[in-house]
Amino acid sequence: MVRTVLVTGGAGFIGSAVVRLLVGTGTRVVNLDKLTYAGNLASLSSIADAPNYRFVQGDIADRDLVGALLREENVDGVMHLAAESHVDRSIDGPEIFVVTNVLGTVRLLASVTEYWQGLAADRRETFRFHHISTDEVFGDLPFDSGVFTETTPYAPSSPYSASKAASDHFVRAWHETYGLPVVLSNCSNNYGPFHFPEKLIPLTVLNAIDRKPLPVYGRGENVRDWLHVEDHARALELVLTKGRIGESYNIGGREERTNLQVVETICDLVDARLGTDGHPPRRSLITFVTDRPGHDRRYAIDPDKAERELGWRAQHDFASGLAQTVDWYLANHWWWEPIRSGRYAGERLGRG
Repeated sequence: MVRTVLVTGGAGFIGSAVVRLLVGTGTRVVNLDKLTYAGNLASLSSIADAPNYRFVQGDIADRDLVGALLREENVDGVMHLAAESHVDRSIDGPEIFVVTNVLGTVRLLASVTEYWQGLAADRRETFRFHHISTDEVFGDLPFDSGVFTETTPYAPSSPYSASKAASDHFVRAWHETYGLPVVLSNCSNNYGPFHFPEKLIPLTVLNAIDRKPLPVYGRGENVRDWLHVEDHARALELVLTKGRIGESYNIGGREERTNLQVVETICDLVDARLGTDGHPPRRSLITFVTDRPGHDRRYAIDPDKAERELGWRAQHDFASGLAQTVDWYLANHWWWEPIRSGRYAGERLGRG
């Protein structure tokens, strides 16, 4: 039984959703986060004082720290989400993606393996290391056919996806070489509350609120499969507790949209809520910009294995989930205004 979980990167977008979910179910959570630019403890304010929650600021590559935490807390499972995760930033500066996503994962694996090998036999049997990854490791798909499955060959297109592909391979190698009981998951594009505003949906929402230009790469034809972060968090808990050792699970929302469709829908939602105050509709703010290098055409995930083996289903459809997300940003200026005025003001990244 998984009673205590070490979550790495638990102050990030997906990580904080996982932490909130696990703490809410009574699981003891130890959140290890370096608090780089995208880590935000404000995302965890609702559970910060919970008796079954502990936050530790630190680096997954710090073997002494990780080993001490694992032993102090008698950890039963690790959910590894700590990563550099923005494609555009990986184009501007790829080396930190290798340092964090590859070398950091390898050092974490070494620390966890040493701890796991020292457990009693019954606890070694129930221990799990869950590595959370992305569908971007698979490259891209034609616009008109195909979906990613767990057996799709890896073909990463960006420094970010290459670093995540490498970390996936190291996790599998640790299982084969050292016997570490691992499970893996690869997800489609997430959206929802507490999303750092460099990503498409929150950037568009906040720029639309402020009536700033709404940048869209190319002609906005690239397609993504959208998954609500709360649905993803539920899936991740099931992968950790019910997933078969050595297996990977694809988690997707079955909700494909072009980037232009997403941006246009957000414009209409913000117009409906704030009005136009005599200005043109916010769709007029859409600005097509030069495409980023290596921009994948389409992502689409087949989540059948997770649905069949784990009993998971996405509960949010994209239309209502996106509307709820827009409403959340409108109601929670306290969370995003400090980010926009400090760490990230909406500038373009990843020009190549």
